[in-house]
Amino acid sequence: MNKSANQSAEHDFQLPFLTGFFKLESAGGILLMATAVLAIIVANSPFEPYYALLLDTPVEVRIGALEIAKPLLLWINDGLMAIFFFLVGLELKRELVEGELSDKRNIILPGAGAIGGMLVPALVYIYFNLGDDAAVSGWAIPAATDIAFALGILSLLGKRVPTSIKVFLTSLAIFDDIGAILVIAFFYTSKISLTALIVVACCIPLLAFINRRNVESKTVYIIVGLVMWVAMLKSGVHATLAGILVAMFIPIASKKTPGFSPLKDLEHDLHSAVAFIVLPVFAFANAGINLSGVGTEQLLHPVPLGIAAGLFIGKQIGIFGFCWLAIQLKLSSLPKGMNWSSLYGTAALCGVGFTMSLFIGSLAFEETAVNLLFDERLGIIIGSLASGVVGYLILNACLSKT
Repeated sequence: MNKSANQSAEHDFQLPFLTGFFKLESAGGILLMATAVLAIIVANSPFEPYYALLLDTPVEVRIGALEIAKPLLLWINDGLMAIFFFLVGLELKRELVEGELSDKRNIILPGAGAIGGMLVPALVYIYFNLGDDAAVSGWAIPAATDIAFALGILSLLGKRVPTSIKVFLTSLAIFDDIGAILVIAFFYTSKISLTALIVVACCIPLLAFINRRNVESKTVYIIVGLVMWVAMLKSGVHATLAGILVAMFIPIASKKTPGFSPLKDLEHDLHSAVAFIVLPVFAFANAGINLSGVGTEQLLHPVPLGIAAGLFIGKQIGIFGFCWLAIQLKLSSLPKGMNWSSLYGTAALCGVGFTMSLFIGSLAFEETAVNLLFDERLGIIIGSLASGVVGYLILNACLSKT
């Protein structure tokens, strides 16, 4: 009886703890950090050969003449990340239709910050790598912001963080995601297949027709989206963009059930899966970097140096500078509850570019013959870590005075 009672008490203790953790606003960011650290530990342990073997495991799907054969790593980057981009698309549509971005007055400041936060880091990176064509192709790596990581760090400051900072950071990240999507679409595509693109083009009016017919079945959109994803994969345009396109056609309001939103329902269903499965799996697969033999030469290599400087210095200067300029030109004003110090701290926090930077880095360097994937991961880890620590310290100092 005592043993049974102890087991019951232990179960009662553990379940609320886990439930409470997953309800935390910072839970996704904390899990993302944990899986990234775990990947680095495994990559620097005796298990490293098994880690590499796992990611290189060939996975093949064949239906008749149609064949998709890729290593597990690319299934994660092309497949799982399409789900992530689908969720980004849902959030983007909701924000544009009825959220913060539906009011033009709320667009200017985060929009200006996002432009500066992409332009200046890219220029900083190019400055360090000018003259090396292979390295220059990674110019977009420090231009990305990891909203999950940034919000996770921000939530560590608790209730002191005003809503205006969270709204500004989220809005800026949405614009940043739009920029990243455009960069991937225009700059990181391989040889284009016209036949596959025709299939993609046919899926778009089909989705529009389904939307106009007020079809709310998730299955219908998923089937068309899967066809579009395969066609996009074969076209040479990066397959994750299919997720964004499909999301734009999900109905935001039901014509059959008043008060019900198919888009919000789908967004709610996907949020936990993306936060607790998709992104952690992606981080574990991409963050593993073997640090043995890393010395001054590796740290001062133009690729990691350019990425780290772009994320840590470029983001701060770009976001804060462009926001300052927009305010000075009276195009916008500081949101209520924010001051210049908290704006600068938020700009520094945006230098955490982990997930999106790793993703763009894999696109930029996966086909190069030189070992730049190691260099970009090293730069992303250093730049993101420095940005996260400095951003947290600045916000912690200035928010404690408010």
